[in-house]
Amino acid sequence: MTNAEYKKVLVAEDSSVIQNLLKKILLFENCKITSAKDGQSVLDKFNAEDFDLVIMDINLPVLSGLEATKKIRAGKTKKSKIPIIGISGNAKNLPVDEFFEAGMNEYIQKPLDYDKLIELVKKYTQTN
Repeated sequence: MTNAEYKKVLVAEDSSVIQNLLKKILLFENCKITSAKDGQSVLDKFNAEDFDLVIMDINLPVLSGLEATKKIRAGKTKKSKIPIIGISGNAKNLPVDEFFEAGMNEYIQKPLDYDKLIELVKKYTQTN
């Protein structure tokens, strides 16, 4: 399989357990995963490489997932339009509107429904 067939996904998640689960699941979908454990690392990696999709935890250290999403969306390039799927375990503390106002395309509550996640990954990474 060539690299061109892979979808590059940036996973922003501070839990190693969830990162590893996402890696295993997304490998089956021909995704190449780059991980970041805090919001600043997300921005650094996002600016250094091109990705097809970002999976963004809301509660990240250093810079929250919402702040990192806003910074990505503030960019003036085509890259700033990248699909972003937000994930969170304590979203009950935040109105869902805030995820979409920050610029996220979708939102999934933890514990993650992996079938739903795969469906969204396919939706946003399919090349027509």
